[in-house]
Amino acid sequence: MGRSSDEPPLRRISGEACALGGAGYAVLLQIAHPSVAQGVHDHSDFSTRPFNRLLGTLYFVYGTVYGTEEERERLHAIVRAMHRKVNGPGYRALDDDLLLWVAATLYDSTSRLYAMVFGEPGEEERARHLCEASVLGTALGLPEEKWPASLAKFDAYWSRSVAGLHVGEEARRITEQLFHPESLPLRPLMRVQSLLTGGLLPPHLREQFAIPWSDARQRRFDRVVRVTRAVYPRIPRPVRFLPTTLCLWTMRRGLLGPRWLGPPRRRSGPRGAKGSLGQAG
Repeated sequence: MGRSSDEPPLRRISGEACALGGAGYAVLLQIAHPSVAQGVHDHSDFSTRPFNRLLGTLYFVYGTVYGTEEERERLHAIVRAMHRKVNGPGYRALDDDLLLWVAATLYDSTSRLYAMVFGEPGEEERARHLCEASVLGTALGLPEEKWPASLAKFDAYWSRSVAGLHVGEEARRITEQLFHPESLPLRPLMRVQSLLTGGLLPPHLREQFAIPWSDARQRRFDRVVRVTRAVYPRIPRPVRFLPTTLCLWTMRRGLLGPRWLGPPRRRSGPRGAKGSLGQAG
């Protein structure tokens, strides 16, 4: 996955491994939307299978950005078919507002982590990246004209949307289960994600999610950012893009098959832990 000087920003940015540091941030922003949280609670199991669900999202994003036309068509058809089944009182997965919000969180988390590590791109590059990122919405079924057409429109939409978020009980329950998984090997990873997510979230959302925060945790977050900014850009690009390369390889080899995008599963119990509406798989 070589790099050329005129490589489109979406291809240059999306595959950077540092963007994975914003995974928890994107998920929590999504479920802070009450309709998304309810759909997650009713139809998915993200918090009990976080690694599997993350793989599904990575396949969707990497397949959309780096896949062949045939691969993209297949992925998008499966995603849309899956989401057509996600409906309930007060929500519908293919609702334009929900699709826009989910795609916007994917774009914001990736672009924000990239800027934190490599520095803020120029306005022209940011505008081009925003334009190219519309594919993350249209792949889910969002009409192209619904995607913000300029940085100013996106910033206005983002500020308005974030200000209107409200973290409900279902979202807090999902968050608690996500950051305290039953699987022992996942616990250190989720502790790191909890720190990164807490540092990235606006303070009012961090408080609503009941994510512990203190001056000491803020200093720890700042140190992680400083060290990453100093070290990560010096790593050879093929190494930084290794998660992308491996995900595309497994997708193309069919090692996991289409099960990662299988139909959402309903839990028989009254309060099963669920996943992310809009997160592929």
